[in-house]
Amino acid sequence: MRYILLFWAVPMGLFWGWFYLSYNDINFGLTFLSRPVHDFAFGFYGNLLGIDPQTIPPLVARACVVDTVVIFAIYAFRRRRDIIAWWNASRQPTVAPEAGPVPPAE
Repeated sequence: MRYILLFWAVPMGLFWGWFYLSYNDINFGLTFLSRPVHDFAFGFYGNLLGIDPQTIPPLVARACVVDTVVIFAIYAFRRRRDIIAWWNASRQPTVAPEAGPVPPAE
């Protein structure tokens, strides 16, 4: 399961890192992080799909949210016994341990 999470988190981090840096034109001297490349990439996909390039980022964000929900639902299903045990343990009131017998007073 950790490989699925790894193969989910790395592409998400790379894409959203590129998106943030290129959208704000924080390019560190690298061409692929520049705003013109950002506009070209989304313009290219917009022309390819026949939609306005400004509508693509919200569509990608929605797809990422759906993918995240699916991945974590699968993870929760696989760990359901651990989650149920944790939930039941957290719902139990904590009781202080008994002090034991009290010695007689002198």
